Amino acid sequence: MDFGLVLQTDPPASRVVSLMQRAERNGFRYGWTFDSAVLWQEPFVIYSQILAATEHLTVGPMVTNPGTRTWEVTASTFATLNDMFGNRTVCGIGRGDSAMRVAGRKPHTLARISEAMKVIRALAAGEEADLGGGTVVKFPWVRPGAKLPVWMAAYGPRALKTAGEEADGFILQLADLYLTEYMVKAVKDAAAAAGRDPAEVTVCVAAPAYVTADDSPGALAHAREQCRWFGGMVGNHVADLVARYGEHSGAVPDALTDYIKARQGYDYAHHGRTGNPDTAFVPDAIVDRFCLIGPVEKHIEKLTALRELGVDQFAVYDMHDAQEAVIDAYGEQVIPVVNA
Repeated sequence: MDFGLVLQTDPPASRVVSLMQRAERNGFRYGWTFDSAVLWQEPFVIYSQILAATEHLTVGPMVTNPGTRTWEVTASTFATLNDMFGNRTVCGIGRGDSAMRVAGRKPHTLARISEAMKVIRALAAGEEADLGGGTVVKFPWVRPGAKLPVWMAAYGPRALKTAGEEADGFILQLADLYLTEYMVKAVKDAAAAAGRDPAEVTVCVAAPAYVTADDSPGALAHAREQCRWFGGMVGNHVADLVARYGEHSGAVPDALTDYIKARQGYDYAHHGRTGNPDTAFVPDAIVDRFCLIGPVEKHIEKLTALRELGVDQFAVYDMHDAQEAVIDAYGEQVIPVVNA
């Protein structure tokens, strides 16, 4: 199983770079960041610094979207980084939550994501792509052998189907075992139905991880408070699904939707941050299900179960008060055991 580190691009950028270096030293193979231009610093500028400061780390957004940059600009940015550093980027993409809503726009349609994935992947590989209206372009400077995997974030049935049919990878932003099994199966089934080899679709589960010294009530309570924000962030996407499909429709598992009944809104000023006041509705049980918290052995147990469900990468959301400690604990005690 591969491991990734997910960070927000809060200033100073030098700290983001330093944490990514630390992750690489500890056996992490991927470095991910949020991509929301109003809330955080521009990630692609920071990627160039991360790539220059590391040797093997693959970097990318978790996730970008089809609207904050034109598709040829996104593709050119990835292709430039790959030309400089040797195909060490991956394009995580989704409908756009904070990046779009903070700017007063709506998340994108799945049809737009589908078209964007095709164009960005093709252009970054030096192939021709239609930008719309018959305007076909190609980057003349992309060298042979260039490539860009495009991984799609998804929760709902139509999005899972699109990911299976078209994406190189599937990003699931929660670590609940039941929901992971359900959604990985949906993606793999869609891939097979489209004539693809389901094994070609890389599965990445991303969630907060918080390592405690023991499983005492006090230690677990603190870990839950450090990670409760995640249930609120996922709740934004779940609220969209409920609005589209309704409650108890059968289209989306109740195990995903039931917990947002007490949700009253969301302020993106606190997006992805510990202490977010808009996540008080998230119960302890959801934190435990969606995240990895507790002593090292609990992390190993859940990661082993995720791997058995077909998960190829676990990406650690490292937004809490123990960033370095979790990176080191994973490098010293978790990754070597999981991959033994």
